Amino acid sequence: MTEDDLRRLESVGAKTELGAGRVLIERGHFGGGLYVILDGTVVVEAESGPREFGPGTVVGERALFSAEGKRTARVLTKSDVRILAVDRVAFEQLCESDPELATRVSAAAG
Repeated sequence: MTEDDLRRLESVGAKTELGAGRVLIERGHFGGGLYVILDGTVVVEAESGPREFGPGTVVGERALFSAEGKRTARVLTKSDVRILAVDRVAFEQLCESDPELATRVSAAAG
């Protein structure tokens, strides 16, 4: 994901902060958007095991790319985090104007 991609996501997203130990994404729930980790660390609990990710990582994007729209992992905040939340509709609109954005976002995924 490029700096220009991040600026475009910021133009349609909302920045927020969460404390450590919070659930950001719950497996099996409907995915209404994606999150870019701006500061801090999250733990992604997937079938392959837990993994930690930090700034620049995108989480929650898989639900946007699947037909079912369901979350495939649980994501917890390991530390205080600052995130950029981008909802499904805004992301899809950005992808309409730049179809390669989805590929670049996927490459930044945790």
